[in-house]
Amino acid sequence: MKIRPKRLQPGDTVGVLAPCSPLAMDTLPEKIDFLEELGLKVKIGKTVGLTGKYLSGTDDERIEDLHEMIEDKEIKAIFCLRGGYGAARIADKIDYQLLSENPKIFWGFSDVTYFHNAFQEYSNIVTFHGPMLSSVVQKKLSDFSKRMFHQLFTPFEIQYDERISPLHTIVPGAIRGEITGGNLHRLMSTMGTKFEFDARGKILLFEDIGEPLQKIDGMLNQLRLARKLDQAAGFVIGDFAELEKGASIEDVWAIFEEYLKPLGKPAVAGFKIGHCEPNIAVPLGVDAILDADTKLLRILPGVE
Repeated sequence: MKIRPKRLQPGDTVGVLAPCSPLAMDTLPEKIDFLEELGLKVKIGKTVGLTGKYLSGTDDERIEDLHEMIEDKEIKAIFCLRGGYGAARIADKIDYQLLSENPKIFWGFSDVTYFHNAFQEYSNIVTFHGPMLSSVVQKKLSDFSKRMFHQLFTPFEIQYDERISPLHTIVPGAIRGEITGGNLHRLMSTMGTKFEFDARGKILLFEDIGEPLQKIDGMLNQLRLARKLDQAAGFVIGDFAELEKGASIEDVWAIFEEYLKPLGKPAVAGFKIGHCEPNIAVPLGVDAILDADTKLLRILPGVE
């Protein structure tokens, strides 16, 4: 069992971090307002506002900022401002024991997938695949997505069925296992490194954005050759946004069917998890039940 961080209480202090790409400072106030509306106090990381073109500060600045927030006893959760790129550049510099000794909520997705995978493996802690604070800009974050933050205050089991979105069963059956994964492209980038994601007995979540069908096929084929698909217990297929002209989500599902049907592992597609609205936030590293026959995904709470 992985460490579940403690739930938030109104009045708690949380940290806002920019560990990947930078964010325009003029959009920051509404993101802080959103957290304060949840009843939280906010500490801004030193990397917020820094820019190195496509990175929010240097590697040293970003790793120092992350370590300071982990060590800060007052900070109960860390929210990432945006994804983009940069997580993999500092993954090998993180003090993972530090997070194990100071367990706290870590929230984000997309490029943050690299952190999720590393924290689950080396800090043995549950993390949260949820909307980046950058999504709050211009009220783009729906009320449904905003409500998902409440799981951090009051632990509840997430139950996802077709009342949320239409779902498509790729492979029937039911399975219980630890759910992990995230952005497909970022998971692929762990291959061949000490951070290579562990698929053994896991329910794998895949989502992505802006990838052509050929590349999606290529990534799944590499996972097939690496036996990652064969090692997994089941598959949760999230959103694949901004497809190439002429492509549809059904085309993406057809690719997954080609690779997953021969395995006979339960698989369901169509979850609004990823670069989409709503973006259903889910804890990673906890047990989940995927019932592909009834199209139901149940995930245990991520905080205690």
